[in-house]
Amino acid sequence: MPLLGGEFIGKGGRIVSKEEFTIVAYNRTHLFAASCIALVTTALSFSIRVDILKDLGLHFNLSHEQQGLIFLMHIWGFPIAILLMGPLCDTLGMGRLLGLACLGHILGTIFTILAPNFPVLLASTLLIGLANGTVEAVINPLIATLYPNEKIHKLNVLHAWWPGGLVIGGSLAALLSALFDVGWQVKISLIFIPAIIYGVMLIGQKFPPTERAAAGISTGEMFKAVLTPGFIGLLLCMCMTAITELGPDQWVGSVLTDTVGIRGVLFLVYTAGLMFVLRFFAGPIAHAISPFGLLGVCAVLSAVGLFGLSYAFTVGPAIVAATLFGVGKTFFWPTMLGVASERFPRTGSLGLAMMGAAGMIATGFAGPIMGRIYDQGTIAHLEQHAPALVAKVVKEGRYSPEEAKKLEGTPDEPALKEALRQGAALSFRYVAILPCILVVVFGAAFFYFKAKGGYTAVKLTT
Repeated sequence: MPLLGGEFIGKGGRIVSKEEFTIVAYNRTHLFAASCIALVTTALSFSIRVDILKDLGLHFNLSHEQQGLIFLMHIWGFPIAILLMGPLCDTLGMGRLLGLACLGHILGTIFTILAPNFPVLLASTLLIGLANGTVEAVINPLIATLYPNEKIHKLNVLHAWWPGGLVIGGSLAALLSALFDVGWQVKISLIFIPAIIYGVMLIGQKFPPTERAAAGISTGEMFKAVLTPGFIGLLLCMCMTAITELGPDQWVGSVLTDTVGIRGVLFLVYTAGLMFVLRFFAGPIAHAISPFGLLGVCAVLSAVGLFGLSYAFTVGPAIVAATLFGVGKTFFWPTMLGVASERFPRTGSLGLAMMGAAGMIATGFAGPIMGRIYDQGTIAHLEQHAPALVAKVVKEGRYSPEEAKKLEGTPDEPALKEALRQGAALSFRYVAILPCILVVVFGAAFFYFKAKGGYTAVKLTT
C-alpha cells in the first residue's frame, strides 16, 4: 500500500522503500537461501581440491607448476562463465542460468572422478569452474536487486557461505582422511550433495529483473558505464584483493604441510571459520568506518598475516599469522562487490560480473606463478645446500613429487623437507607485497570521500 512521501507498507505493516515494495512478489528469503547453498557448492569444489592436490600430484605425477595449472582451469572457468552469463541475466533469466550451473557442477564432478589422464582432469576441472562462475554471475545481481538498501551487508552475509563452504568441505575431507583413509574420488563426490539441494530449490521459483533493468537503463548504457575511469580503477583493486585472498588459499594445504608439518587444510578451515562469523557483521562495521576504511584495515592485517606465514615454521606463530590473515581477507570480495554496486549501479550485472571475473583471472595467474616460485625456491635451496639431491628430484627441468616421494625414510629426506619449507614460504612472501599496495590505495580513497563529506551510495531512479 503506497503512503505519502514515496513510502510503502510491506509485510507485517513495516514501512519500506519503493524498491523493497516492488520485489515482494518474489520469495526473496527462499532465493537468498538457494543462493547461499549454490555458493557453498562452489566453495566445496575449492576446499576439497585444496585437500586432494597432493593426491592428484601423486596420482598423475604432476609437478607443483602442473598442479597450479589444475587451479588455473578451476579458476579461469569462473571468469569465462561470469563474463558470458553476467550480461545475460535479464535475457536468459537468472533461474535458467542457475539451473545450468547445477548441471555443470554435477557433470564436472563425474568427469573428474572418471578422469583417465591429466588432460581430461583439466577439462573436467574447467567445467566445474564454469559452473562456479555461472553461480557468481547470477547470485550477486540477484541479491543486490532483492535487497537494494542493504547491498554491502547482504552481499557479505551471502559470501559468508563461501568460507562456510570451505569449513564444511575442509572439515569433511580431513575427517574422511582421519577416520576412513578414503581416496580423493570419494572426497570430491561430496560436491553432489549441495549441488542437488540448490538445484531442487530452484524448481518453481520466480526471479526478478535486475536492478539496472528495472530502472530502465539500456544494455548499451550498461556497457558504457563499465568504461569509466573510476570503475576501471576499482577493477584493478579487485585483482589485487582477489590474489591476496584466494592466491594463498590455493596453496595453503600444500605450503603449510611443508612449512609447519601439519595438514594445511586445517588452517584453511580455521581462517574460513573466522571469515564466516565476521561477515555477518560487515554492515555495521562498514557503516561505522566506511567501506574504504574497512578495506584499508583488511589490507593492513592481510599484509602482516602473509609476511608472518612466510616466516612461521612452527605451529604457534603459524596460528597467530593465520588469524591475522584470516581476519584481514574476510571482507575483501563482498565489500568490493558492494562498493561496485553502490557507487556504479549503472554497470548492472555486467559490472558485478566484470568485478568477479577480474578477481578470478588475476587469481588464476597467481596459482601457477606461486607454484613456480614454490618449485624454483625449493630447487634453489637444494642447489645451495644439497646439490646432490637436485638430480634426484628434478626431471626435465621440473620438480617431481613422484621422485621426491622415493626419498621418504632415507637420509636425504630432512634436506628435501627443508628445501620444500623454504620454497613454500617464499611463495607467500611475494604475495604479501599486494596488500601493502592496497593499504595506500584504500587509504587514499578513504580520505578522499571523507573530504567530500563521507561515502554515499548512488541511487538509480526509474
